[in-house]
Amino acid sequence: MTEQQGPDAEHTPYLALLRGINVGGRNKVPMKALKGHLEDLGYRDVSTYIASGNVLLSSDQDVATVGRGIEAALTRHFDLDDELIRVLVLTRDQLQAVVDRKPENFGERPDLYHSDAVFLMDIDAGTAMGAFRPREGVDTVWPGDGVIYSQRLSAERTKSRLSAIVASPLYKSMTIRSWNTTMKLRDLF
Repeated sequence: MTEQQGPDAEHTPYLALLRGINVGGRNKVPMKALKGHLEDLGYRDVSTYIASGNVLLSSDQDVATVGRGIEAALTRHFDLDDELIRVLVLTRDQLQAVVDRKPENFGERPDLYHSDAVFLMDIDAGTAMGAFRPREGVDTVWPGDGVIYSQRLSAERTKSRLSAIVASPLYKSMTIRSWNTTMKLRDLF
């Protein structure tokens, strides 16, 4: 696909996962304002899901161009710590593959486990696994294609070591979504 195609070009639906916004009161990005800026850039069918940085849109541009465009819009229109901001753009098939390739029974016992999809940006799962130090009997992590599946025993969440990944330099190449959010995004896509 070329960077800019004509007005009649086919628009591909994408999911953009924004890393580093609206976390702990930092890098505040109102979703309504973000939606307006993205529409001004020519993206179509723009919608957001919860304020944690999930944007559905369609474009005649390729994945990389859409990602760069959203990152530029974020840093141009909002007062943000640029070092934290990254955007991962996925196609419908890529998100569906994350769901289809999940470990057996992953995310199916929300009463017992808290499950997350740790989406990877410009890093492979083998390298990313080095940031995780799972606590036996509490945390379990599995490498996937462009994702790390992370699950922790809900009753022992305070003993989980998942939050330790924040101290790793590799964390800048990750954005986390709960499995419930991941599934909802798949359904909205």
